[in-house]
Amino acid sequence: MPSELAHFYSRTRRARKVIVVDLGFLGDTIHLIPALWELKSAYPEAALHVLTTPVGAEVLRLAACVDRAWAVEMHRDKRTLRQQWEVIRGLRREHFDVAFNFSGADRTLFMTALSGAREAVAYPGARRHFWNTWLIRNWAPRQDRDRIVFEQRRGMLAACGLPLGPARFDLHIDPVADSWAAGVVPSFAMHLSLNASKATREWPLEHHRLMLAAVWQRFPQLGVVASTGANERERHRLNTFAHTVNDSRLKVLSEILSIPQLAALLRRCRLHLGPDSGVLHLAFALGLPTVSFFREQGNYKSFMPSGPRHRVISMPCHCVDHVDAPCERLGQAECFARIEPGRVAARVCEELQADPRSVF
Repeated sequence: MPSELAHFYSRTRRARKVIVVDLGFLGDTIHLIPALWELKSAYPEAALHVLTTPVGAEVLRLAACVDRAWAVEMHRDKRTLRQQWEVIRGLRREHFDVAFNFSGADRTLFMTALSGAREAVAYPGARRHFWNTWLIRNWAPRQDRDRIVFEQRRGMLAACGLPLGPARFDLHIDPVADSWAAGVVPSFAMHLSLNASKATREWPLEHHRLMLAAVWQRFPQLGVVASTGANERERHRLNTFAHTVNDSRLKVLSEILSIPQLAALLRRCRLHLGPDSGVLHLAFALGLPTVSFFREQGNYKSFMPSGPRHRVISMPCHCVDHVDAPCERLGQAECFARIEPGRVAARVCEELQADPRSVF
């Protein structure tokens, strides 16, 4: 099979329609984009389609390499079999030549097979079933799980024989969103993200307050913009923080932002501070320097931003995602509480001072 897989690209290089099945949200879709650029380059005559989530479709509006994004609802309270079947019927009418699946998740494997693509290749998921090879004939070898995710995606394409260029995100900022952000972001601002998809990935609010106080002692003119997602818990947490800080230098955006608005907001900032979340990965893709928090569990290294302008503060974690662990039950990470505000403030000040555009 490995030798056969190496000729996958030579067999399919004249494809006219390519579909990528990847039902990811913000962070996962960001890490998919460099692979999409490779596919667009390798199949120059083909239209590139992506089957994704509604959030993923918003993200892909920033990537000019995608010709069409198909959104399928994944939220349990919103999705219906009728809507998913209508999407699959639409895909089958496209008569795809090639399909790529980078996750190997059960649902995505069935949707890849149902897309009707004549050739398909997938990456092994966490679970292996006897029907996997019935659904998909070609399987890519596993990548180093500590390698950053977008490079794992590109590594799968290399195993299929695709020629690779330098990794690129090349995100396009919508002019309307950019105009909106110009009226929101103060000069030389830092973007602050308090929240993550799980409370156990978040740094305590009081630590954030003390960190800001220390940073403002060094940079008293620094403007800070804090945003949040649509989740009610996250919005409440942000508003609580704003009330506690009570400082005009902190601008809080409690309204729900579109992905293009969030991207435009980040592009105008000088630094992003926050936990492991989709916002962090968007900031990384936009080339924004970051300071971030990670729990050392699972394959956390594969999502850590890398490079001289990215400062990661990680802590050993004993929960390892066990649902009965104390942190999971209490909804707060004990390991993160041990990260001292002064330590984070020092990292932030170092990065602000290193910025050649600094006016302080």
